[in-house]
Formats: sequence, structure tokens, C-alpha cells
Amino acid sequence: MADRYLNFTGTAPGRFLTRRLGLPQPAPLRRWSPENPTLDGPLLVLTAGTSGLDGPVPDIGLKTVTSTAAPGGVLLDATGVASATDLAEVHAALHPVVRSVADSGRVVVLGARLSAEDHHQAAAQQALEGLVRSLGKEMGHGRTVNLVRLTAPSPAAAESTLRFLFSPKSAYVSGQVLELTGTEPESPADPTHPLAGRTALVTGAARGIGAAVAEVLARDGAHVFCLDVPEARADLIRTADGLEATALPLDITADDAAHRIASALPGGCLDVLVHNAGITRDRRLANMPADRWSSVIDVNLAAVLDTTDALLRTGTLRRGGRIVATASIAGIAGNTGQTNYAASKAGIIGMVRSLAPRAAAAHGVTVNAVAPGFIETKMTAAVPLFIREAGRRMNSHAQGGLPIDVAEATAYLAHPSSGPVNGQVLRVCGQSLLGA
Repeated sequence: MADRYLNFTGTAPGRFLTRRLGLPQPAPLRRWSPENPTLDGPLLVLTAGTSGLDGPVPDIGLKTVTSTAAPGGVLLDATGVASATDLAEVHAALHPVVRSVADSGRVVVLGARLSAEDHHQAAAQQALEGLVRSLGKEMGHGRTVNLVRLTAPSPAAAESTLRFLFSPKSAYVSGQVLELTGTEPESPADPTHPLAGRTALVTGAARGIGAAVAEVLARDGAHVFCLDVPEARADLIRTADGLEATALPLDITADDAAHRIASALPGGCLDVLVHNAGITRDRRLANMPADRWSSVIDVNLAAVLDTTDALLRTGTLRRGGRIVATASIAGIAGNTGQTNYAASKAGIIGMVRSLAPRAAAAHGVTVNAVAPGFIETKMTAAVPLFIREAGRRMNSHAQGGLPIDVAEATAYLAHPSSGPVNGQVLRVCGQSLLGA
């Protein structure tokens, strides 16, 4: 559904009127395309005090400079910040440059893991999170600000994350914190098609976000299996055929769903599992019958748990594999009339945090989640007007996201080089003012 307010503010009369009335002025976001693959301007690399890294920042394909009047992105190494006094170095580095960052530019702060033995270091490093979340709300003009925490001094683990955050692919990701493990990242044979030779399964792929995820994974070289309920067969086949993918009409809540998935895969093997299937049955808890509660829990959570367990147990998910589940900011902040949906999505977050370290240790598989905010889909188009407009405007970008924003974040988590990203919940919400 078109955002008419966004289109209106892009006109001269719209800009004039909204400024006079003090209304939000969303900037058109610069998203990735083959013609628009990188940021405008070079990457400005700064250090606050003494770096805690044991090597140079990885090459992410951008020209790097140490001074510039109009950077496309700013990378601040704050890994050595270990006291309240050191925070002055963060201000000194960022204060002169934040106003000059190009529209739709990026600011990323590199931090260190909070020390359990040194509360001064922990306080200073946690302070970076408050800085990043606040600065993300100040920047405007489509700019984003994020924090990447390294648990080891080697910066190599951050390569795929920095490539994503310093690209148009992260247009709707801001004010977020990602903590990376010290795992050695894998380099794909073909950087332009990093998923070449890999098999991916996307549930709920007939339309909307699922179809966008399938399209991006196919773009990145994966052989995609598109799964959705038999009732959506026509849309599912249309989506799969357009991507030279394979349609798999199947109810994910079926007792034999995992077995049927494994039987359909070439060699019974899978590299990327994207849990996107989900339903809503909204009603206030006092008015919600048991069947509306259980149907949402069954599809959104129980089926995810059962399918994941079975595909890991049988070895269908190969070592080096990726599991990406779809949570929601509703599971983080709650939402009126969605106790069932919010419970199911909060459950996804619990699964990710618990399963991730064990799946990595036992199976060599990472487990992460994306948590979309207000995304422009047929489902949100049915939301009442005033609630829909609030959802669109109550974030740092003052607009709704697009299915492609969730798809790009999913592809980043599915990337072969994203092995150091594990147990993370990445909000794709434009830095929603609720729960972010």
C-alpha cells in the first residue's frame, strides 16, 4: 500500500506545510539495487583513544579515509574505551563529523564485550549503547547508527556485519546492537553470489515478506525451496516459478512436516532454514477463545521448535548452516489485542538465545532472528488508518519498512561469512520508538 504522506512530503508544498506544522518529514530511504550497490561517499575511520583491536579493520569494499568533509559512513573504533573519562574521546571523535554525514549515510560504533571483572569498563561500554540509540534518533535524513560489540580483539569477525551495515541493504536497521563471537568467518567462493551451491528453505513464502526473502536468497545464489500452506498453492507456485525455485505446498504444523521437507530436498540436505510462516488472530485476551490462542502458538512457535529440532537431530541441516527465525517487535514491546502473537514471537527470541550456543557447538549451525517493526504488507494495509499511520511514523525514519528490508537482513544472517553472528535478534524497525 502506498504511503501517501511520504509521497506528499517529497513535494515542495508538502515540505513547506509539514515544516510549518511541525509534522514528521520522512526522507526517502536509499535501498540496494544493482545500480545503487554502495553508499555515497567514502568511509571515515576514527578511533576513540587507544584501540583494543589486534589488527586493521577488514576491507569492506569502500574507500577508507581518516578525514573528509562529507563521508558516506563513519566507523568509530571504541573498543578501547574502558572508563567514564574515556567517553570524552567518543564525543571528541563524533562531534565534529555527525552533521556532515551524507543523507542515507551510516554511523557504526565498534565496542567491546562488557567485562564481568571490571565494572568501570562495563559501564563505559554500556554507555556506548545509550549513545548509539540516542544518536540514531537525532541523525535524520535516512541515516542510521548501530553498535557492533566484539567478544574477541580480532576485527575479522565483523566483516560481514560491517558490509551489511555500511550498505543500502541496511536502510531500515538503526539503533541496534549486535554482539559477535570470535568465530573465524568463512569467505564465500563467489562474493557476488555468496549462497551459490547452497540450499535454502523459506516458510510462508507465497507472498509478502516470505516471497521477498526467497527472492533475495535466490539473488544471492541459493537454490530456494518455497514452502506455504496448500491453500496458497497458486501464489506459492507463482513465486517459485519466478525465481526458478521449488514450490513445496505443506502445512508446517503437520506431524510429518520435517520428514516431508527432508524428503523433498536434494540429498536430504539443507544449508539455510528461514522460519517466516506466521499468522495473527487478534483479539484482547479477555475476549479470545482458546482456538484463536492455540492456532497462533501452533504456527508461529510450536511448529518452529518442532521443525528445527527434527532437522538438526537428523543432520538435514548441514554444518555451516544457518537458521533465521522471524520474531517481531510485538514480542519485545507487546501490542494491544495481540497477546497470542506477542507470546509466540517472544518465544522465538527465547528459542534463539537458548539454542544458538548449543546448535553451534553440536551442529556447527548458527541461530538468529529478525524482528520486523511496521512493514508495508497486505496485513498492515488492513490495519485501521490511525493505527497504521502511528505505526509508520513512530520510528526514527518516520515511515514503514518494506519486505525487502527484512529480506536483506535475513540474507545477511544467512551469509557464509556471518558465522560470528549467533544468538542475535536483529530488529528491522527503523528504530521503532516502542521496544527499541
